[in-house]
Amino acid sequence: MAQTLPLRSELAPEYTWNLTDLYPTDEAWQADFARLQESLKELASYAGRLNESAHTLLTFLQLQDQVEVDADRMISYAMRKTDQDTREAVYQEMSAQARNFIVAWEQALAFQTPELLAIEEAQLEDWYRQEPALEHYRLLLTRIRRKKDHTLSAEGESLLAAAGSMGQAPGNIFALMNNADLTFDDAVDSQGNRHSVSHGSYIPLMESSDRALRESAFRSLYAGYGKLKNTCSAVLSAQMKQLQFFADARRYPSALHAALAETEVPVEIYHNLIQTVHEHLPTMHRYVRLRKKLLGLDELHYYDLYAPMVADAEMNVPFEAGKDMAREALAPLGEDYLKMLDEGFENRWLDVYENQGKRSGAYSAGVYGVHPYVLLNYTDTLSDAFTLVHEMGHALHSYLSDSHQSPTYAGYKIFVAEVASTCNEALLIHHLLDNTQDPKRRAYLINHFLEQFRATVYRQTMFAEFELWCSEQTRQGKALTADGLCAKYAELNRLYYGEDIVADPEIALEWARIPHFFYNFYVYQYATGFASAVALSQRILKEGQPAVDDYLNFLCGGCSADPVTLLKGAGVDLSTPAPVADALRYFDSLLSEMEELLSA
Repeated sequence: MAQTLPLRSELAPEYTWNLTDLYPTDEAWQADFARLQESLKELASYAGRLNESAHTLLTFLQLQDQVEVDADRMISYAMRKTDQDTREAVYQEMSAQARNFIVAWEQALAFQTPELLAIEEAQLEDWYRQEPALEHYRLLLTRIRRKKDHTLSAEGESLLAAAGSMGQAPGNIFALMNNADLTFDDAVDSQGNRHSVSHGSYIPLMESSDRALRESAFRSLYAGYGKLKNTCSAVLSAQMKQLQFFADARRYPSALHAALAETEVPVEIYHNLIQTVHEHLPTMHRYVRLRKKLLGLDELHYYDLYAPMVADAEMNVPFEAGKDMAREALAPLGEDYLKMLDEGFENRWLDVYENQGKRSGAYSAGVYGVHPYVLLNYTDTLSDAFTLVHEMGHALHSYLSDSHQSPTYAGYKIFVAEVASTCNEALLIHHLLDNTQDPKRRAYLINHFLEQFRATVYRQTMFAEFELWCSEQTRQGKALTADGLCAKYAELNRLYYGEDIVADPEIALEWARIPHFFYNFYVYQYATGFASAVALSQRILKEGQPAVDDYLNFLCGGCSADPVTLLKGAGVDLSTPAPVADALRYFDSLLSEMEELLSA
């Protein structure tokens, strides 16, 4: 009989996050939500006044900071409540209220950028002298004024803000369909036992040594998406169209240019990533061949990609052991870092186990003035231990940025969002390998990290290439149909994985289950972040305290400089292809060691 997921109410409280740190009750949230509506009106009352005086501009910017802090808390509570059980109607309504607030917030501030752009440079410089406190906002104002060529009139900005809720619709529809409505048939193992297939259980099932179970889970999952493939293509098409609409409205050459302008990242970095990974695809093809050989298969299928190649060295890592593993692996970052890690573990920042209706996957969400929250779906595997250190890397990045920066500059750019998380993973694999002499266990660990490479650099770059293709098709006025999307996705899988894996037709549907395609050119940053993390972790381990100091300064930096500059301060220059190429050469060296370990 398939194991049934527990209800939310059946989980032990110590393994759930403590949302009372945000609000003691839902009623307190509702009261604060009502108060924030009045704050929006107060912000809107500054329309037409930003050029009055230095004092008026300063008070507006300070009010905006305070509203942002309060709104962050309000929005986080609604979203965390919704994610812990997506079926709860009351929290679906609260999250809808929170999303509507975001749109109203953007509408209320639609006048801001046009009015700031209208202030003469000489006048602004004079105001910095008149109001010394205004100097704090110089970088913010400079960034806004750089967008002059992409800013509309106040009326145009108000119209775009009003269209924001429509822009959110594709992602919201996909999330509800994917997390609340979509179900899968049970998988059946080689003994006839049934296993529940869910977003949380799928990867553990794919890691099973029972090939019949893997195949059954694989076909079950994609049969579910196959029934909805036309709906999925329509939702993804709508996402690409809304991104192109906003890019056109703001006079950007493409949706890619619009997305990367927001993060202050040159588009060349995106294209360099794809090109550099293409140059190293023979190494991935070699890895696929090794997997086929070590599994002893006449045919390698996509449901074999997660199977352990050293089965008798598999590791079971319960959550408490995972926390100990994290503490040991991250010790090179120093006592202060470990104290923050323990603060998160001991004070219920984390929501650990899967329950019925819970959002799939894992994430960290920072809340300024409170602390981050981390969602997991922990199933006691080594992969889950890596996910734990990954998400705590995000969490402590947010915690340090929030602790050292004002609300104006605390939020780090998405481009560096994956660096701290994957640096933690790189430190964990080093720790495990450093304490493992057994050849099979060592090969197992190397394979796990090679899988991290495959999933984070190669696979996410494939996602990035697919997302760029979808965007370009839309920009050129071409339709995104289910058949067209499947054909392109199958083509990219053949390119990235080579000829030594069977072209299972189900894999062509994988695009339909990837939530990150609704994140607006996010996925490429997993790959650039991983490359940065490899470089940073190696520097930390080789150079010690000076490298740790540089790294922690980076984590404290928020958005006080552009992300490429902040990374350079930590010792990584992503304006060149070198970090990605170096990371892929490291992949090649680990692959060579694994081949040697298992050659006997």
